[in-house]
Amino acid sequence: MPIQIRKLDSSQDGFQQSLDTLLAFEAGTDAAIETSVAKILADVKTRGDAAVLEYTNRFDRIPHGGAAEMAAFDISQAELQAALNGLPSAQREALQIAAQRIRAFHERQREELRGFTYTEPDGTVLGQKITPLDRVGIYVPGGKAAYPSSVLMNAIPAHVAGVGEIIMVVPTPDGVKNQMVLAAAAIAGVTRVITIGGAQAVGALAYGTQSITAVDKIVGPGNAYVAAAKRRVFGIVGIDMIAGPSEILVLCDGTTDPDWVAMDLFSQAEHDELAQAILLCPDAAYIAKVEESIAKLLPTMPRQATISTSLADRGALIKVRSMEEACEIANAIAAEHLEISAENPQQWAERIRHAGAMFLGRFSSESLGDYCCGPNHVLPTSRTARFSSPLGVYDFQKRSSIIHVSEAGAQTLGRVAATLAYGEGLQAHARSAELRLKPQP
Repeated sequence: MPIQIRKLDSSQDGFQQSLDTLLAFEAGTDAAIETSVAKILADVKTRGDAAVLEYTNRFDRIPHGGAAEMAAFDISQAELQAALNGLPSAQREALQIAAQRIRAFHERQREELRGFTYTEPDGTVLGQKITPLDRVGIYVPGGKAAYPSSVLMNAIPAHVAGVGEIIMVVPTPDGVKNQMVLAAAAIAGVTRVITIGGAQAVGALAYGTQSITAVDKIVGPGNAYVAAAKRRVFGIVGIDMIAGPSEILVLCDGTTDPDWVAMDLFSQAEHDELAQAILLCPDAAYIAKVEESIAKLLPTMPRQATISTSLADRGALIKVRSMEEACEIANAIAAEHLEISAENPQQWAERIRHAGAMFLGRFSSESLGDYCCGPNHVLPTSRTARFSSPLGVYDFQKRSSIIHVSEAGAQTLGRVAATLAYGEGLQAHARSAELRLKPQP
C-alpha cells in the first residue's frame, strides 16, 4: 500500500492553515512520565548511590542479580582504550577522522571566544574573562540504539573548551556495552564513564551522590524520561537544551536527483515516528518524481515502518510559488536541519534567519553533518532555532565581567550611579558610590 504523505500547494486556499498545523505540533509531555521522574529525582537526592543502584539494576536489567555497589558501573580508562584498539580498523579510522574534524572546527570556534579588556582615558579598565566550566556531565543514549557520534559531538567541545572533568553516563541494558561508544569516549578525552542511565543518572549528575560529584552542566540527548529530568534539574545545573523529535526541511529548486532528496527525508524520518521531514519546491513535476522515489525506495529500508509512520503523520511535500516563498516558510518553521539543494544555494541561504544547521548544495546531505563534517550535530529543535544555537565550545564556558575603576573614574561614575540609585530609592547604593568621591573644591 503506497504511503500517504500529505501534499500542499501554497497557491491554494487553506495552505496557511495546513502550515500552522505543522508548526503547532508538539510531542507533548506525558503526565505519568513527569510523575515518575519527579519521584526518581527526589529519591536520588535523598538516598544517593543506593537509589541510583536500585533503579539501574531494575530498569537496565543488570544480569547476575544486579550490581552490588556503584563501583561496578565504572569503566576504566584501560577498558576504554581496549575498546578502541579492538575495533575493526575501518570503524576505528572513521571515528578518528570524525573526531579530528570535530576537534578542528571547535578549536576554530574557541579562537573566536577570547576574553578582552580595554582602558578608558581616566584609567578605568573594563573587560570580560572567559573560563571553562569545572565539571560537566554527558548523557549518551543506550538501549535501542548506540550513538558514538553523540559522544564525540558532546565531549570534544567540552575538552576543547578546557573543562577539567568530563563525566559520561550511558545505560547498558542487560549489561551489554557498546564498544564503539566506549572507543569514542577514549578518543574524545572523557574523564570518567559510568554505565547508568535514565532519570536516575540525570539526578546523580545534578545533585551528586556518595560516589559521583555533582556537575555544573548536563548535555546530551535521551528519551522522554531523560528530557523530563533535565527540565526539572535546570537551575540546579545548566543544561544544553530540551531536544524534541528530529527534523529536516529540504528546499529544492528541482535540479537534484529525486532519489537523493527522498533518501534525505528518510534520514530523519527513520529516527522515530515523531520525526518531521518536509520538502519545499516550486516545481510540481519534480515533487511528483520525489513521491515516486519515496514509493520506490521505502521498501528497501530496514526501518520502513518507522519511516512510513513519520512521513504519514508529520511529513509533507509542499509546492511553493517560488524559492523566495520557500525561504519565508523555512524561517517560520525554523528547522533543526535545513538543506538548500539548489544550483546556487548561497543566494537562498542569505535569506535564511532561523535554522539549526544549513546544508548548502546537492552534495551536502544532512547525514554527513551528523557524523563527520565538523560542526556540531546537537541542534535546536521544535522551532527553538529562532533563539538557540548548536552546541559548541561556548556552552562549556562562562563569562565574568572585569571592572577595575580608577580613582579618576570613580569621580565621574560615582555621581552618575548615586543619581540613579537615589532615583530608585536605594540610598545605600548611592552612599557607597558617594563615599569614594573627593570633596568638591
